[in-house]
Order: sequence, then structure tokens, then C-alpha cells
Amino acid sequence: MLNQTVIVGRLVKEPELRQTENGTKVTNITLAVPRSYKNVDGEYETDFISCVLWKGIAENTVEYVKKGDLLGIKGRLQTRNFQTEESFKKYVTEVIAEKVTFLSSKNKET
Repeated sequence: MLNQTVIVGRLVKEPELRQTENGTKVTNITLAVPRSYKNVDGEYETDFISCVLWKGIAENTVEYVKKGDLLGIKGRLQTRNFQTEESFKKYVTEVIAEKVTFLSSKNKET
């Protein structure tokens, strides 16, 4: 069986490094990934993909990238669930990053 994904997209907001209760460093990021085809209105839609980065990958990403940078992520899909305050069960699917490649920075406006 295989669970592997590769995505390339632009960082939606500045990443923030956090620590779990046991001290493991983690950051959650979202990549904007345009679809390769047009919708019925002739426009390209964009998917916003949630990614989780752990330990050294999280530290390096927070240090070297900023909003708008182009990133490549190789990882696996993971689904988790939780209960809301209203007792509804919610499911979240995320990419757990195994490798992050910094592809380019967004052009700076002058």
C-alpha cells in the first residue's frame, strides 16, 4: 500500500513555530495550489491544502520562508477527527510533510 503525495504551491500566511507539551516543534501551513484546468466560467480555481511540519523541517521552514513563497512538499495524507463543543464529529485531512523544498521567493515590489 502507498500513501504519498507531492504538492507545489504558494504559502498563504507566515508560518509560526509552536511546541507540543513534550517539547516537539511543529508548524501548520497552508499552500495555495491552482488547479490545472478552468471551471465552467473559464477561471482557474485554487485549492488550499493544510500541511503539518514537524521538528527540523518545521524549524527550517519558519526560518527561511515567508508568505507568498513557492514551496514543494513531499509527504503523506493523514486524516484525524475531533469532537466540537456541540458534540459533532469533525474530520480533517492534512499533508504530513516528510520533505520541504524552497522553490522560490515571491518577487519583491519596488
